Amino acid sequence: MKSRVWVLLGTMLAAAWVPGCATAPAPAQLDPASDEFQIESTVLAMYNVVSGPAGRHDWNRFKELFAPGARLIATPAGAAATVRTPDEYATATQVDLAEHALFQHPVATRIERAGDIAQVFSTFESRHASSDAAPYARGVNSIQLVRSGDRWVIVSVLTEDEDAAHPIPAAYLPRQ
Repeated sequence: MKSRVWVLLGTMLAAAWVPGCATAPAPAQLDPASDEFQIESTVLAMYNVVSGPAGRHDWNRFKELFAPGARLIATPAGAAATVRTPDEYATATQVDLAEHALFQHPVATRIERAGDIAQVFSTFESRHASSDAAPYARGVNSIQLVRSGDRWVIVSVLTEDEDAAHPIPAAYLPRQ
């Protein structure tokens, strides 16, 4: 039950925070008891931990969102993929995030679920300040989740940043 409270709290914080970050389209209203709501809440909580002004981030909260053995994989253009555990990700990014703001939020989300597994394609934008008119980076997170008891946890996050050779496909952009 404590985990569900954290997920819902993260969702409420993200809901209050995201509108100030950029002009993201209003998400479709989901039933709070639905799996889709819980899945999306978990994804928003992940963004909520890494996003915000320079300073401290709740890395314990971040780690709670992941299943044991989870991985975060970045695929930088022209370089080998970087594979990290949630602990390794926190260690690798905490100094930079302590010194520099990062406002990253989803602008389009596609959830597919089969029983106790889910796949989320989350297109995101990154800004240095919540008031920046345009993002300095965009990309797509492919996030796999699994039901663990009464909550959904992240098994892996595979990220591809947009660049000239890898534009975001139209299917993953916000609907106009």
